[in-house]
Amino acid sequence: MLAVGQVIWSPAGSAAGALTYFQMLLAAIALAAMPDWVPARWFSKDPATLKLVESTAINCLLLETSQWSKAFSDAAAERGIVTLRLEGDAAVDASGKPVITFTNRSAMQFDAPIAASAQGVWPGVRVEAPKAHAAASGAPWIDTNTGFLRYARVSSKGAIWIANRAPADQPIPLARYLAAIGDAAMTGARWVLDFDRDFARRLTARDPAALKDWAQILQSVKFYEDHKEWRGYTARSTLALVEGPASGALLSGGILDMIATKHTPVRPVPTGHLEAPSLLRATMTVNADPISLDDRRKEILKAYTRAGGTLFTGPPGWKFPSLRPDQIALDAADLETLDEIWKELNALTGRKNLGARLFNVSSMLSNLLESPDGKQVILQLVNYSDFPIENITAHVLGHFRKATLLQPGATPKPLELYKVDDDATGVDVPAVGPLATIVLEP
Repeated sequence: MLAVGQVIWSPAGSAAGALTYFQMLLAAIALAAMPDWVPARWFSKDPATLKLVESTAINCLLLETSQWSKAFSDAAAERGIVTLRLEGDAAVDASGKPVITFTNRSAMQFDAPIAASAQGVWPGVRVEAPKAHAAASGAPWIDTNTGFLRYARVSSKGAIWIANRAPADQPIPLARYLAAIGDAAMTGARWVLDFDRDFARRLTARDPAALKDWAQILQSVKFYEDHKEWRGYTARSTLALVEGPASGALLSGGILDMIATKHTPVRPVPTGHLEAPSLLRATMTVNADPISLDDRRKEILKAYTRAGGTLFTGPPGWKFPSLRPDQIALDAADLETLDEIWKELNALTGRKNLGARLFNVSSMLSNLLESPDGKQVILQLVNYSDFPIENITAHVLGHFRKATLLQPGATPKPLELYKVDDDATGVDVPAVGPLATIVLEP
C-alpha cells in the first residue's frame, strides 16, 4: 500500500518529477474536497477568532486582502480550515492561484467545482411590496434568490455558492441570518456567511448575546450539512418550466419565483437541456423561452402535447424583456408587465395540486424534492418573518405512511397523516420556527 506522497511514477526518477507528482496529488485532493467546503466571509485576521468556527461545519474562510495573514492562515490549516484571499471577483489560495470566481449571475461557470456569484438580493419580507405579484390575500412580498438558485442547481455539475452581502450598516436580527441560510440551502446551494459590522464586533468581543445567536447560526448551517444528500434530490412536481438566461432564469422575481411564491411546486428545465425525458410525469409545461428553442426541441414539445400534456406559452410575438449582464431582478415596469401576461398561468396552477398545496404559509417559501430512488420526499420550509408560523397544512400528491418534522436543534417529531381526495396525503404542522423540513416516506 502506498503512503500519501509516495512516488509511484517520476520521469527518470528525478526529484523534480516526484515533487510535481506530489503537487498534483495535493491539487487533486483539494479539488475533490471543494464541493464540501462550507464558507464564511471572515471579519478578522486574529487567530483567536478561529475558536468561533473550530469543530463546526464551517471549514472555509474568505478574507479580504487587508485581513489576510499568514499566521491566521497557518492557524486555520492546523484546524483543518481552508482560507482563501478575496482579490476582486476571485478567491485565491496562499500561492495566489484563483480557486473560485464570483461572477455575475449571467456568467456563472456551471462546469466548475464551485459555481459562484456575489449577486443576490438580501432575503426577507419586504415592508412595501411591489405592485406586481401582489396577492389578493395581502400576503407579504418576499425577496428571495431561490428561483435563480433552483435553475443554477439543475444547470450545475458542482456546488453552488451565493455570496450576497448582509447589510453592513445596520444590526441584522438573527431571523434574517437564518432566512439567508435557508434561502440558499433549500435549493441545494450554500450562502457564504456574512455579518453586519455590529455583529462582527460583538462576536470578536465574545459578547454573550452575540455568541448565543452565533450558536443558532452554526446549528442551522449544520442542519443542512447533516443532510447533504438533499442536494442530490430533484424537484417533485407535475409542472415543468422550460426557461433559460434569455427568459429570466437567472433573475430574482422571474417566472419561476412567480410560480414558487404561490407554493406551487415547479420543476425547472434549462432550455439547452430539454429532452423528452425532461418532461416525464409533467402534466403541464410552461415554455417561457420559445425564441431560444431549435427545431428539434420544438418537436419535443409538440410530441409532449400530442401525448396529452398541456403546454402553456406567452401571447404570440411575446418575448422576455432585454436584460443587462449585471441585472439580477426585473425592473418594476417589466415586472408588472410579466405579471399581467402570465396571469392566466397563475389561475391555472392555483386551482390544481401539481405536487403539493400549502395553507397558512404567507410569509414562507417551500421546495418539494424527491430522492433519486423515490423512497423519500421532503418539503423544505423557510420562514422569512420574525416569529414562528402556526397551523401549517400541506396536501402532497401521493400516498405516504410516515411523516417526520425536522428542525435545527430539535428532536425529530412524528406527524400524523390523513387522506386527501384520492391522490394526495395531508399533514398538519402545529408550528415551525425559521427553518424546517417535513420528511415523507411512501
